[in-house]
Amino acid sequence: MSRPPLDLRIVNVTCPDLDVAKKIGRLVVDRRLAACANIVPGVFSIYRWMGEVNEDEEVLLSLKTRDEFVESLFTAIVANHPYQQPAIEVLGVEAAGRGVAAWIKAETGGEASVSLPKSFKGAED
Repeated sequence: MSRPPLDLRIVNVTCPDLDVAKKIGRLVVDRRLAACANIVPGVFSIYRWMGEVNEDEEVLLSLKTRDEFVESLFTAIVANHPYQQPAIEVLGVEAAGRGVAAWIKAETGGEASVSLPKSFKGAED
């Protein structure tokens, strides 16, 4: 079965704490660069940085967006993130329910976007 490629993306970034994740999440949703910001506290990261192995408690910020807004998300994250080099990863969405896909598309796109009505109930795959 062949599916048309989706332009939906998940952008993940680790943050030092809940306040930073909430600040960035609110900013990009307000700017309609992402339809949703999921914040997952309690992430324990072990990583090599500048030749040393580090261990830190972090918060994962996961953003639902479209491909065309990824660069703008990078810019907004880097400008508002305290890390010298935030760990930002972009994942392609292989499949999504039609309702979810329509919602992400409707809620992203800058000020000219038209939000779905609160009563919207999209048909799920």
